[in-house]
Amino acid sequence: MKNYRSKGCAAVWAVLAMCAPLTAARAEVPAVAAGSPAEAYAPFAGGGEIHVVPCDPAREQAGEVPPVTLDLHGGLRAKFEWQPGEGNARFQVRNARLSAAGEIYRKFSYCMELDLSDEGQIKLVNAYLGGRIYKGLKFDIGYLRIPFTIDAHRAPHAQLFANRSFVAKAGGMRDVGAVLGWSFGRKVPIVLQAGLFNDAGIAQKDYWTGRLGYAGKMTVGVLPSLNFVASWRTTRPADVRMHLYNAGCTFRSGGWIVEAEYLRKEYGGGAFEGVDAFDGFFGYDLPLRRVFRKMSFLGRYDYMDKHSSGRPGADGVLVADDARRHRLTAGLTFSLALPFTADIRLNYEKYLYAHDATPKASEHDKIVVEFVAHF
Repeated sequence: MKNYRSKGCAAVWAVLAMCAPLTAARAEVPAVAAGSPAEAYAPFAGGGEIHVVPCDPAREQAGEVPPVTLDLHGGLRAKFEWQPGEGNARFQVRNARLSAAGEIYRKFSYCMELDLSDEGQIKLVNAYLGGRIYKGLKFDIGYLRIPFTIDAHRAPHAQLFANRSFVAKAGGMRDVGAVLGWSFGRKVPIVLQAGLFNDAGIAQKDYWTGRLGYAGKMTVGVLPSLNFVASWRTTRPADVRMHLYNAGCTFRSGGWIVEAEYLRKEYGGGAFEGVDAFDGFFGYDLPLRRVFRKMSFLGRYDYMDKHSSGRPGADGVLVADDARRHRLTAGLTFSLALPFTADIRLNYEKYLYAHDATPKASEHDKIVVEFVAHF
């Protein structure tokens, strides 16, 4: 297994090295607010991690832009966590991502992304092709993010907190399938997305099914500073079909961001009690000079009922994978004044359980110091 992984990594680097001469000159791309219609209809549907500069026709005719463009990105998150109540601590490389994306003859877009350390495991993050059908109509096909929820679509470097919300963990994942998106409206921009998926993940060689998964998402920019999102998903990873419903809104003004998101999960045939989840947070950016570009003050409350992923135990009954819990998070983030994303996140998480609950090993009160870089 070790030799296989090392050969796989070497192959990835070899491909990138061969493609390097095709790299197009990159321009500065403005950041896109997560949850906004612009983010929902970014060049790639994988969560806004990749920004590709389209070919300029004038430059292309002059021979300055190659027919195939390549944009390379990297991201790293390393952190230290201490659970004082349990008397234990750890260092962790949470993510180590490499991505390659671009356009092919201005007809197709592509994205390939690999995480060399997703909680210590090598995992494929994105592998899909996309194309513009007509004006605001676009499609993506391959292994990509399912269009569902707001917080789950944030790339690791774009998250505001060191650990994701319960809503993102319960509702966000990737799968092999296709997504069709339609963007329209100027005064009130609207993005509609619909997806069809295998419901089996990436590692399925001879997989065939008669029970595909479906998802739909709508993003509406009511005001320049206010976005509403509603999404729905149905999935059947085993014998029980689950239906997930989601709604949320994001408000940005000046240095402030306020967001609230709700998720409801129901299990077919009453196989498991319905699950409610909520995530609400605020953040304020204080501009600084010299060493740090800004300092962000953050606060979050999230909650989730006792939850099952939908997979049964040995007795055929659905197993509870998560205990019912509340969490309060206080955060302080320092953003370095560098030409790429470089943040230092300081978080304190307070968990609240029922007296008879059994928390997971990593879901106790903790202090987190995380270093983040994206380039």
